[in-house]
Amino acid sequence: MSLLYNIAISGYGAAIAAAGMFNPKARLFRQGRKGLLEKMAAEVDHSSPIIWFHCSSVGEFEQARPLIEWYKERCRGYRILLTFFSPSGYEMRKNYPLADWIYYMPLDTASNARRFLDIVKPQKAVFIKYEFWYNYLHELRERDIDTYIVSAIFRPGQTFFKPYGSIFREMLRSFTALFVQDTQSKELLETIGIRDNVTVCGDTRFDRVNQITSSSREFPLIEEFSRDSFTILAGSTWGPDEQILAASVKNFSKVKLVIAPHEIHREHIDKICTIFNGYRTVRYSELEKGNAAISPAEANVLIIDCLGILSSIYRYGSFAYIGGGFGVGIHNILEAATYGIPVAFGPNYSKFKEARDLIARRGATSVRSQEEFYALLDKFVKNPQVRAERGKICLDYVKENLGATEKIIGKMENISF
Repeated sequence: MSLLYNIAISGYGAAIAAAGMFNPKARLFRQGRKGLLEKMAAEVDHSSPIIWFHCSSVGEFEQARPLIEWYKERCRGYRILLTFFSPSGYEMRKNYPLADWIYYMPLDTASNARRFLDIVKPQKAVFIKYEFWYNYLHELRERDIDTYIVSAIFRPGQTFFKPYGSIFREMLRSFTALFVQDTQSKELLETIGIRDNVTVCGDTRFDRVNQITSSSREFPLIEEFSRDSFTILAGSTWGPDEQILAASVKNFSKVKLVIAPHEIHREHIDKICTIFNGYRTVRYSELEKGNAAISPAEANVLIIDCLGILSSIYRYGSFAYIGGGFGVGIHNILEAATYGIPVAFGPNYSKFKEARDLIARRGATSVRSQEEFYALLDKFVKNPQVRAERGKICLDYVKENLGATEKIIGKMENISF
């Protein structure tokens, strides 16, 4: 099985290299790994012990962040090396100040894993949520390096629990400890003989979004736009989400919309402007530069065409719509829920525990069509009390699930809080 895995990894690398001629993300993936191990060998030093954190992308980084910050604030003897698999994660967080080194993760070949660990020599390795890489995990186990997975969540349909999943089960056995989000994950792992090193700790994202609310920046232009209005804050949207929003909001003369798309390249922003033709639309960059044709108060659609502010601006919403649910899956709903506003999203949410939980509690709603979204919006506009009650459900849910970071650190460092 390991031979097949390594053939697949090599094939994946070749496919990415070919795709790089046409696809910007694939090009970044390939270029970011050119000469990477040589660069690391020249830059990484061992004056202090190193903890290696590995994240797939931005969402997983937000789960790692409370742990990284704990180590930097409370246990300063360690230095932090942070790697990303995806270009979007690396490009967005490559200047994160609390990591001592930030790199792409070299492709998971046996030779790369050996050389990477020869260079970094981590004292601990921390993988986030879904990151399972055979050669790295095998080599970490061979070297007897403490290795953890954090905020992991498991479902019955995953390969680990299939008859043909032996190599994936072997990966799980490489971890010193597995910190899982829920009891179901622990019970599933028990069915394949993984018991003694599994702890239900919850999800560190709750701690992270709670941090955001207490330290979020203010945005006077967005405050002016949304002041005294019912404002939908639509985050991480894709095309189908934007079509639904455009078809619905036009029916409410006093409703305003802040839309922060997942992709902010010029072509996509121009397309959003076309979709919202007939609205009084303004781009955030125009307001910041002072060259907008209308003032924030005059506009009814504000397009956020920059990165890095979404988690702080949910505070200006009366109601949040989270994108991705008409594609592969929804984006982060907790960033909105922590501000005590109800959330809605498309139908593809089943892989996300927090979405299932909030739907069960009636703090969140899944919509399958523009008609369903319109009906929900109409309800919230006409019934502020219902909206407030559902928003409180969301906030209470976040508060109930705080504390995963301390549970994990307590186990990793054998300390009590």
